Amino acid sequence: MAAEKDFFDQLQVLTENILSKRKMKKRVKKEKSKNKNVILDWLEAFLWAAGMVLLINQYLFQAYQIPSGSMEETLLVGDRIFVNKLVYGPELLPGFGKLPSPVKPKRNDIIIFENPSYKSLGTAFDITQRIIFMLTLSFVDIDRDEMGQPKAHFLIKRAVGMGGDQFISNNGNMMIRFAGEDRWIEEAEFNRQMGYTHNVRRLIDARYYPLFDSAGKASAYREIGLPVPRELANDEYQASSIMIYDTYAFQKSRLELLRAAAPHENRYKKDLARHTVGLYIPENRILPMGDNRDNSRDGREFGPVRADRILGKGSMIHWPASRIGMIH
Repeated sequence: MAAEKDFFDQLQVLTENILSKRKMKKRVKKEKSKNKNVILDWLEAFLWAAGMVLLINQYLFQAYQIPSGSMEETLLVGDRIFVNKLVYGPELLPGFGKLPSPVKPKRNDIIIFENPSYKSLGTAFDITQRIIFMLTLSFVDIDRDEMGQPKAHFLIKRAVGMGGDQFISNNGNMMIRFAGEDRWIEEAEFNRQMGYTHNVRRLIDARYYPLFDSAGKASAYREIGLPVPRELANDEYQASSIMIYDTYAFQKSRLELLRAAAPHENRYKKDLARHTVGLYIPENRILPMGDNRDNSRDGREFGPVRADRILGKGSMIHWPASRIGMIH
């Protein structure tokens, strides 16, 4: 009995010691917390929140601001949107690598990709800029041009053409010929057949296209070194203020005359082919275009983009409050 009592006495002492030490640790931790610098508390909370925002922006949803009117009326200048980064496979780090995804961009998706003409200021700057941009939900952008305007590092457009498609412009209206087919269909008609509800906006009326044609010829006359006929010069003057909205008709007319004047120049033949034969979209590439067709720098200028370089899909508008909603 004595041995048994000693055992329980020792067990009681051991238990009390353990509980006392645990209580002491809690008290010490509590006292340390009281004495902790408030600034450090705020800093820790900020860093934790910043880390979460970065993870969400990098791998799930990225904040992005619409800088131009190229997607009106779908997206307006100043709209702040969230881009789904997970759907097509997110980048491992800003500007580096890309995780695979079974989901590929589809026709009519709103896609975001790096501007092919963007000139980087270096890897370190790109990462810093993107971190600040993401942490502030697109409200602070340090990547600006000499005029103080944000540079177009990324572009957001609609996936209009897919691999195997062929496109040609007819007075600014796109015509499509799909792989394996021998006929062209107007983009507007195809959109109606597919039930797409977005509006392809046009700024230029069809009656102005003869003026663009004359302006193209006038430009070719000057390049050849010949005097410009008066009627062409008059049409060119009338078209000068609106020609910036659609240069394709102008270029076609210009190249046709230059090609006729110098048939031995292969560069004219090659450039003219895009306007007469059409633009072919290779497999695993996508032709992006803006919904505001006459005010959009897009794949018609820089060509199709690789599907694996598309960074995400437009998901929803989160600001301004009056425009909150899903993107279609």
